[in-house]
Amino acid sequence: MKPWLTLAVLALALALPARAAEEGHPQHEPAAKETYASGLGEIMSLQQMRHLKLWFAGVAKNWALADYELDELKEGFDDVIKFFPVKDDMPIGDMAGSTAIPALPAVKSAIDARDGAKFAVAFDKLTAACNACHAASNHGFIVIQRPTTSPYTNQSFAPKKE
Repeated sequence: MKPWLTLAVLALALALPARAAEEGHPQHEPAAKETYASGLGEIMSLQQMRHLKLWFAGVAKNWALADYELDELKEGFDDVIKFFPVKDDMPIGDMAGSTAIPALPAVKSAIDARDGAKFAVAFDKLTAACNACHAASNHGFIVIQRPTTSPYTNQSFAPKKE
Protein backbone atom coordinates (compact mmCIF):
# COMPACT_ATOMS: atom_id res chain seq x y z
CA MET A 1 0.00 0.00 0.00
CA LYS A 2 1.27 3.46 -0.77
CA PRO A 3 2.27 5.59 2.25
CA TRP A 4 -0.32 8.29 1.57
CA LEU A 5 -3.09 5.66 1.27
CA THR A 6 -1.97 4.05 4.53
CA LEU A 7 -2.10 7.47 6.23
CA ALA A 8 -5.55 8.17 4.80
CA VAL A 9 -6.93 4.82 6.01
CA LEU A 10 -5.37 5.35 9.44
CA ALA A 11 -6.78 8.89 9.68
CA LEU A 12 -10.22 7.65 8.67
CA ALA A 13 -10.06 4.80 11.19
CA LEU A 14 -9.23 7.26 13.97
CA ALA A 15 -11.82 9.83 12.90
CA LEU A 16 -14.82 7.50 12.61
CA PRO A 17 -15.09 6.51 16.30
CA ALA A 18 -14.65 10.14 17.35
CA ARG A 19 -17.39 11.26 14.95
CA ALA A 20 -19.71 8.45 16.03
CA ALA A 21 -19.25 9.46 19.66
CA GLU A 22 -19.97 13.12 18.80
CA GLU A 23 -23.20 12.06 17.09
CA GLY A 24 -24.25 10.02 20.13
CA HIS A 25 -23.78 6.66 18.46
CA PRO A 26 -25.09 4.12 21.01
CA GLN A 27 -22.12 1.78 20.83
CA HIS A 28 -19.90 4.56 22.10
CA GLU A 29 -22.14 5.84 24.90
CA PRO A 30 -21.33 4.67 28.40
CA ALA A 31 -23.76 2.10 29.72
CA ALA A 32 -26.20 3.37 32.32
CA LYS A 33 -25.29 2.24 35.80
CA GLU A 34 -27.74 -0.20 37.28
CA THR A 35 -28.30 -0.24 41.01
CA TYR A 36 -29.22 -3.26 43.06
CA ALA A 37 -32.43 -3.20 45.03
CA SER A 38 -33.30 -5.96 47.48
CA GLY A 39 -36.51 -7.81 46.92
CA LEU A 40 -39.02 -8.37 49.67
CA GLY A 41 -37.84 -11.97 50.02
CA GLU A 42 -34.27 -10.89 50.67
CA ILE A 43 -35.37 -8.39 53.31
CA MET A 44 -37.59 -10.97 54.98
CA SER A 45 -34.78 -13.55 54.99
CA LEU A 46 -32.68 -11.03 56.89
CA GLN A 47 -35.62 -10.45 59.22
CA GLN A 48 -35.77 -14.17 59.91
CA MET A 49 -32.04 -14.16 60.75
CA ARG A 50 -32.51 -11.19 63.09
CA HIS A 51 -35.50 -12.89 64.72
CA LEU A 52 -33.35 -15.96 65.37
CA LYS A 53 -30.43 -13.97 66.75
CA LEU A 54 -32.78 -11.91 68.92
CA TRP A 55 -34.11 -15.12 70.47
CA PHE A 56 -30.71 -16.59 71.23
CA ALA A 57 -29.44 -13.30 72.63
CA GLY A 58 -32.46 -13.07 74.93
CA VAL A 59 -32.19 -16.68 76.08
CA ALA A 60 -28.50 -16.10 76.86
CA LYS A 61 -29.44 -12.86 78.66
CA ASN A 62 -27.08 -10.94 76.41
CA TRP A 63 -29.26 -7.86 76.63
CA ALA A 64 -26.87 -5.64 74.66
CA LEU A 65 -26.97 -8.06 71.71
CA ALA A 66 -30.72 -8.51 72.04
CA ASP A 67 -31.18 -4.73 71.96
CA TYR A 68 -28.96 -4.51 68.88
CA GLU A 69 -30.85 -7.26 67.04
CA LEU A 70 -34.19 -5.71 67.97
CA ASP A 71 -33.03 -2.40 66.48
CA GLU A 72 -31.91 -4.21 63.31
CA LEU A 73 -35.30 -5.95 63.14
CA LYS A 74 -37.03 -2.56 63.43
CA GLU A 75 -34.85 -1.16 60.63
CA GLY A 76 -35.77 -4.14 58.46
CA PHE A 77 -39.48 -3.53 59.02
CA ASP A 78 -38.93 0.15 58.23
CA ASP A 79 -37.38 -0.94 54.91
CA VAL A 80 -40.39 -3.16 54.16
CA ILE A 81 -42.72 -0.22 54.86
CA LYS A 82 -40.62 2.19 52.77
CA PHE A 83 -39.77 0.01 49.78
CA PHE A 84 -42.79 -2.29 49.61
CA PRO A 85 -45.88 -0.26 50.49
CA VAL A 86 -47.72 -2.45 47.97
CA LYS A 87 -46.60 -5.81 46.61
CA ASP A 88 -48.77 -8.09 44.50
CA ASP A 89 -51.74 -5.78 45.15
CA MET A 90 -51.30 -6.22 48.90
CA PRO A 91 -50.62 -3.28 51.26
CA ILE A 92 -47.51 -4.97 52.67
CA GLY A 93 -46.15 -1.79 54.25
CA ASP A 94 -49.37 -1.10 56.14
CA MET A 95 -49.64 -4.74 57.16
CA ALA A 96 -46.13 -4.83 58.62
CA GLY A 97 -46.76 -1.48 60.27
CA SER A 98 -49.96 -2.66 61.91
CA THR A 99 -48.87 -6.17 62.96
CA ALA A 100 -45.13 -6.49 63.58
CA ILE A 101 -44.17 -2.93 64.51
CA PRO A 102 -46.65 -2.73 67.43
CA ALA A 103 -45.13 -5.91 68.94
CA LEU A 104 -41.62 -4.42 69.14
CA PRO A 105 -42.05 -2.09 72.18
CA ALA A 106 -42.93 -5.01 74.47
CA VAL A 107 -39.75 -6.79 73.39
CA LYS A 108 -37.79 -3.59 74.02
CA SER A 109 -39.36 -3.24 77.45
CA ALA A 110 -38.40 -6.82 78.37
CA ILE A 111 -34.84 -6.23 77.17
CA ASP A 112 -34.56 -2.98 79.13
CA ALA A 113 -35.92 -4.74 82.22
CA ARG A 114 -33.50 -7.64 81.65
CA ASP A 115 -36.45 -9.95 82.26
CA GLY A 116 -36.13 -13.33 80.55
CA ALA A 117 -39.71 -14.42 81.24
CA LYS A 118 -41.15 -11.14 79.96
CA PHE A 119 -38.84 -11.40 76.97
CA ALA A 120 -40.12 -14.88 76.04
CA VAL A 121 -43.75 -13.71 76.19
CA ALA A 122 -43.02 -10.59 74.10
CA PHE A 123 -40.95 -12.59 71.62
CA ASP A 124 -43.79 -15.10 71.16
CA LYS A 125 -46.21 -12.20 70.52
CA LEU A 126 -43.81 -10.79 67.93
CA THR A 127 -43.59 -14.21 66.29
CA ALA A 128 -47.39 -14.47 66.23
CA ALA A 129 -47.57 -11.01 64.65
CA CYS A 130 -45.17 -12.15 61.91
CA ASN A 131 -47.32 -15.19 61.22
CA ALA A 132 -50.50 -13.10 61.20
CA CYS A 133 -48.95 -10.81 58.58
CA HIS A 134 -47.87 -13.79 56.50
CA ALA A 135 -51.37 -15.27 56.65
CA ALA A 136 -53.00 -11.96 55.73
CA SER A 137 -50.66 -11.52 52.75
CA ASN A 138 -51.44 -14.98 51.33
CA HIS A 139 -48.11 -16.32 52.58
CA GLY A 140 -49.47 -18.37 55.45
CA PHE A 141 -47.23 -21.19 54.33
CA ILE A 142 -44.35 -19.19 55.86
CA VAL A 143 -44.60 -20.05 59.54
CA ILE A 144 -42.08 -18.54 61.92
CA GLN A 145 -41.38 -20.12 65.30
CA ARG A 146 -38.99 -19.99 68.21
CA PRO A 147 -35.62 -21.18 66.96
CA THR A 148 -34.42 -24.46 68.41
CA THR A 149 -30.81 -24.45 67.19
CA SER A 150 -28.55 -21.78 65.81
CA PRO A 151 -26.92 -22.08 62.42
CA TYR A 152 -24.48 -19.41 63.62
CA THR A 153 -21.86 -21.65 65.16
CA ASN A 154 -19.34 -18.87 64.67
CA GLN A 155 -21.13 -16.49 67.06
CA SER A 156 -21.40 -16.70 70.81
CA PHE A 157 -24.67 -15.41 72.16
CA ALA A 158 -23.45 -15.38 75.77
CA PRO A 159 -22.87 -11.94 77.24
CA LYS A 160 -19.28 -10.79 77.17
CA LYS A 161 -17.52 -11.21 80.52
CA GLU A 162 -16.44 -7.82 81.78
